[in-house]
This record gives sequence, structure tokens and C-alpha cells, in this order.
Amino acid sequence: MIAKRGLLAAVFTGLALMMGSVQAQDMTFFRIGTGGAGGTYYPIGGLIANAISNPPGSRACDKGGSCGVPGLVAIAVSTNASVANMNAIHAGQLDAGLAGAQSVTQGYNGEGKFVGNKKDNVRVIANLYPEDMHLVTPKGVHLSSLTDLNGMRVGVAAAGSGTQVSVRMILKHYGIKADEHELGLGQSAQRLADGQLDAFFYAGGTPFAALIQLGSTKGFELYKFSDDERKAINGIIPYYVASDIPAGVYETIDYDVPTVAVNGQLVTSVSQPEELIYKITKAMWNKNTRKLLDKGHAKGKAIKVETALKGVLIPLHPGAERYYKEIGMIN
Repeated sequence: MIAKRGLLAAVFTGLALMMGSVQAQDMTFFRIGTGGAGGTYYPIGGLIANAISNPPGSRACDKGGSCGVPGLVAIAVSTNASVANMNAIHAGQLDAGLAGAQSVTQGYNGEGKFVGNKKDNVRVIANLYPEDMHLVTPKGVHLSSLTDLNGMRVGVAAAGSGTQVSVRMILKHYGIKADEHELGLGQSAQRLADGQLDAFFYAGGTPFAALIQLGSTKGFELYKFSDDERKAINGIIPYYVASDIPAGVYETIDYDVPTVAVNGQLVTSVSQPEELIYKITKAMWNKNTRKLLDKGHAKGKAIKVETALKGVLIPLHPGAERYYKEIGMIN
């Protein structure tokens, strides 16, 4: 009996020591705003959250554990994407978020959707990848030009998204009067499948899970933007540049799709501690993170440290700037 009591005492002592070790390491939660679950921001945000996290009690990086920030628990939060993320970061409701370069720059400068509502406390951590504009129509329906959308039921993306801001600028430029529906990607795909929409727009990193699913059931087509349309869009929205969605990105789309794209960026608030953002930036570009990004999502391969500063038109967070200076990307 005494031996058993001694064994139990040893077990409880060991557990207490383990708990004390975990508690001794501060735990910090870090909320990353993404987008809808059917898009690209959400899975990419999840990959980044995994890469930068290293909860208390985790194995050390050099022992096969996470190479994230010790004590950090990052969480990907589904949101209405770019504009919503900019607003939430500014208000302190999110710690970081993904957003298109247009929303980031206009938010910082108080332009476009942000006139009179400047988000000048937002700072960039890294440029991520190009987000291609998709104009989706039912299987067998091919538009001859954007003006064919006149009078159609058109999904213009979710309220609070950068895509919606851009889409409405495009529709206005061409004088298109459509029956507009504010819907997220998953809702848009479902309503197109059900015959409740004639077309919908959405911008993001390919491929979209919602479109893969739509392709496997009802099928769909992607609109090919003409050269003149791409030039016109670049003229009214300089953040959007010519891009192409290659044939085969979506199994049912066997043709190349000329389109336009804007860069997605990871942003945070200037009020976030410099040391924390420095460590987060360093963890993002750790070689182990490279493996995670490459395997985790098709667009993850496009997220590279070499392009981390591409198209960044507002200040970097001091912690991120410190890291890029350290590796020689900034003088």
C-alpha cells in the first residue's frame, strides 16, 4: 500500500511539475481574419496560423516540433474578407488579417470604400499571392462581353469584401445595371447551381473549394476577359493587373482564362508589439513553414519570401521591417 501511495505521489508530483512548466510559459492568442470557408483566405489563414503557433508544452522546433512563436496560439477566423478585416484590425477586434492590396492601400489612405474612415494604424507583415478575379456562369453559358451582364442576377461578393468594392467599380465603369446579390462564395456557387443566379464574381487564390465542388456537380464556365477589358480595369483599379487562370486549375475548365488579379497581403495593427510581429514574420519564412505552405494548399506555393514586399504601398509593421532588414531585403 505504501509503495502504491508513493507511486501515486510521484505521478501527481510529475503532473504538477508539467503543469507548472506549461503555466510558466505565457500563452498569447492571435486572431487572424480570413474570409469565407469556401474561398482561399480561410485555408491559407489556417496554414499561416499553424505555422506561427507554438502552444505551451509543444516540442521545440529543433526537436521536430512547431517552429512558431513560443507560447503563441494563432487562430484563423472566418470573416467577410478584406474590408471587414481592415475594419476589425483597426478596431482591435482582430490581431491580423488577410486583405487585398487595394483594400489595404485605400484603407490606409482613407480612399475608396474608406473615405472618411481611414485605417492608418494598419501595417503590412507580408505580401502573399495574386488573387485572380473569377466571373462564373452556368455550364454552357458563355458571355461575349461584360456588358452581357445587363439585367442579369449577378453575385457581387459578400458585403465588406474587397471583391465587392472592385466589382461595383467595374460594373459602374461599363454602365451595367444588374440585379446585384451580396453573397459569399459558397452561397453564390449554391445559388448558381440552383438557377437563382445568372453569374457571380469572386476574387481569390485558385483553386476555390466551392468551385471544385460546383464543377463536380452542376459544372460551370469562367469568363475570359478581353485585352481591352483588362486594360480598362487596370485603368480604374491600378491594383488589378493582367493575369491568367491556366487550363486544368479546375478539372472541368479545359481552357486558359485571361483575367485580372490583385495581390493578397497579411496585415496587422501598429499597436501589436514589435517583438511579437518580428517573431511571427520570422516563423512565417522558416524552412519548415515552406513545407507546410507547399503541401497545404495549391496557392501556398506562391507565398514566397522573395515576393514578400511586392506591391506593398503602405508602411511595414516595425517588427516585420526589422526581420526583412535582418535578411537583407531592406537596407
